Amino acid sequence: MDAREMKVKAAEAALQHVEDGMRLGIGTGSTAEEFVRLLAEKVAEGLKVLGVPTSERTARLCLELGVPLKSLEELPELDLTIDGADELDSALSLIKGGGGALLREKIVAAASARMIVIADETKLVETLGRFPLPIEVNPFGLAATRIAIEKSAARLGLTGEIRLRRAGEDVFTTDGGHFILDASFGRIPDAEALSIQLHSIPGVVEHGLFINMASSAIIAGPAGARTLKAN
Repeated sequence: MDAREMKVKAAEAALQHVEDGMRLGIGTGSTAEEFVRLLAEKVAEGLKVLGVPTSERTARLCLELGVPLKSLEELPELDLTIDGADELDSALSLIKGGGGALLREKIVAAASARMIVIADETKLVETLGRFPLPIEVNPFGLAATRIAIEKSAARLGLTGEIRLRRAGEDVFTTDGGHFILDASFGRIPDAEALSIQLHSIPGVVEHGLFINMASSAIIAGPAGARTLKAN
């Protein structure tokens, strides 16, 4: 089973949790896109859902495939969000934002009664941090914000390159008009402490640590899909 097949397996298992009439947060990324394709098939067969996309990219795919959408303003409370992750541990703490949609993903997840993560087993780690942590920042004061992040990380014993994300020759810009700093800390023993430190920095809009947000995770591997529950 290749990587795409594992993503499809996870998406298929997640679709079993979608019920008729649901207000559904729809994630961003390659695994979430497999879910959108499967969801669209069910919608074509008569399933009634209203989706709230976490990015312009996801919105375009949903509209192309016929999944009905609303804004979070129109549906400020959601039943379920299904989204991928760049990394997750056994406590279902996540690193997200590899696709650049972390702010909207976190807002949508927080507005949902439940969040189910879908991922292939390569994303499961003992300790978060192998994947660089995306930190969404305001373009104003970028250098000052980067220095503040470095100092905050150092207080927790974290070091590593903090790189401004680019899209080709240009600086990558999120749907909200912000920049992303990718922090290669290597290992984050206390994700909650780092979250608190980062939120104290004025130039930080949001970060990709999702703690105590996922209620379960569907992990797909060569043997099939299994479900992990939050502790």
